[in-house]
This record gives sequence, C-alpha cells and structure tokens, in this order.
Amino acid sequence: MTKYDRVMTVERLTVSIESGLALAVREAAEADDQNVSAWLADAARRQLATRGLRDVVATWEREHGAFSDEELAAARALVDG
Repeated sequence: MTKYDRVMTVERLTVSIESGLALAVREAAEADDQNVSAWLADAARRQLATRGLRDVVATWEREHGAFSDEELAAARALVDG
C-alpha cells in the first residue's frame, strides 16, 4: 500500500481486461479529465452502490411484494427527470 496523504491510503491492484475495453477506459478517463486509476475507482464505487441498492430493493420486495408496473414506471419517470 502507498500512503498519498494523511487521509487516503491506496492499494495497487493489477487487473487484466480485453484490449478494446482498455482502450475505451483510457479514452473515457481522458475525456473526463481523470487518470485511469481515478476513473476505474469511480466506476467501482458506482457498481458497489448499485449492488447496495439492489439489496435494498430485494429486501423491500421480500417484505412488501414485488413492485407493480405502475410503480416501476413512476420510479423511472423520476429518475429520467
């Protein structure tokens, strides 16, 4: 692990991804004015948040039943703005 400052400790990971995906990640990071590590860390955070949300929804549905098509449509409308 490397300590960059007093607040954030980072760990180096080695990952392997297909060449086309690696190129797309590099291009997206550059377009977002980030380095690849920061861009991938942000993507990982969003994926983990999505997983957490899925768990919350699954728990709610176990307790209250599945969402109706109307409820899902209303939620999509809120998300889409």
